[in-house]
Amino acid sequence: QMVNGPMILTGFSALNKLLGKNVYSSQDQLGGPQVMVPNGITHQVVTDDTEGVGAILDWLSYVPKTTAEIPPILEPMDPVSREVTFMPSKTPYDPRHMLEGTTTPEGGKLTGFFDEGTFKEYLPGWGKSVVIGRGKLGGVPMGVIAVETRSMDRKVPADPANPASQEVVEPQAGQVWFPDSAFKTATAIRDFNRGENLPLIIFANWRGFSGGTRDMYQEVLKFGAQIVDALVEYKSPVFVYIPPGGELRGGSWVVIDPTINPEQMEMYADVESRGGILEPPGIVEVKFRAAQQRELMHRLDPELRKLDAMLEESSSSEVGSAAQDIETQIKTREDKLTPLYTQIACEFADLHDRTGRMEATGVIRQGLEWRRSREFFYWRVKCRLLRKEVESQIQEVDPSLSAKESQELLSSWLSEAGKDDDKSIVTFLEGRPFAYKLEQLKVDVTKKQIKELLEKLPESEREGLL
Repeated sequence: QMVNGPMILTGFSALNKLLGKNVYSSQDQLGGPQVMVPNGITHQVVTDDTEGVGAILDWLSYVPKTTAEIPPILEPMDPVSREVTFMPSKTPYDPRHMLEGTTTPEGGKLTGFFDEGTFKEYLPGWGKSVVIGRGKLGGVPMGVIAVETRSMDRKVPADPANPASQEVVEPQAGQVWFPDSAFKTATAIRDFNRGENLPLIIFANWRGFSGGTRDMYQEVLKFGAQIVDALVEYKSPVFVYIPPGGELRGGSWVVIDPTINPEQMEMYADVESRGGILEPPGIVEVKFRAAQQRELMHRLDPELRKLDAMLEESSSSEVGSAAQDIETQIKTREDKLTPLYTQIACEFADLHDRTGRMEATGVIRQGLEWRRSREFFYWRVKCRLLRKEVESQIQEVDPSLSAKESQELLSSWLSEAGKDDDKSIVTFLEGRPFAYKLEQLKVDVTKKQIKELLEKLPESEREGLL
């Protein structure tokens, strides 16, 4: 949308006549960028037609020639082996710096995940707690969804037709899905999948969904379910990656878990990330309550064990005042130890949320180091795309095979060839090595079809044909 090009349903003059008074003074009040950007209608604002055509051409550079093809893969202009030098932290930061890099106040350059200058954000003014866009990784076009870690404001303008209405400013915390950002996420996933066939990477750093009365009223549950629906339908590789300092918790894990679409989705976590349904303090509150903490104190602490023995002796000697004094000492000691035991319990619970444990339980595929993540994902996404191309050829030859069966067949062919890592598989598949096997598969399928047709004929007719 151009800055001076409003999108409207009814002109302001007609609305003024309908209302019987002069409420609106321009079309911009109804459909200007200040309205259409925050509501998610306008993907990008441009100043003139030349910039608009350029924006369209930029978008087309990520789109395949036909809906049946993969996106165009170009030679990388930015070395895939370079490190990602911008380091995400546990403190709030701009996620765009993680994707495209930034410059330090001293003038130093910090590189991002995608090729330099290729990341383009869309829908920036809508659902600000989520960042969506397209970028290129080693020349491979990808869709990307990242999480805003800073607090943002959602502004709802006053309605000129209602004199009593006022502008509403709603603060939105970082790392949380709100109704608008959940809808934005689902919309982006559908856009990347429908016709664009883009591989998708989700930098998952959510602590959960907002659950206040207003958010529930504004259908946050429905939009969260739409994220699941969009991922179920996704036909290209999807990578979920918990970045360094990030965490994935609660319902936010549920809606992007790889079991939603195991044929396409894979989950990874940085070695400095965390993941789990509850955060450590919540786990401790449920699994290691005050009574259990006191029981452990009395079992381990020498001073409490000594006081317990003294209490037992005083109880048997029936000296009430002495027993009461000992109980007071026990209570004082328990209060002194409680913060220490709680801290130790939280640290123990945190061990369950770390990358090694997630990998051991099978909820992630592999733990990664952020600095080398760019190179890893380049070979992984290229391997998945080349494999997808061969799998499509297999299913074209034998339509009876499911996607999973075609994947297993290709895996067996690669195993026979001794190719087991992404880089060697990419180099191998770029040489189109399975032309003979595909031809042989076609012959086998034809034989099977002929056999099935013959079995349907009466035996007398069958003998005549043979």
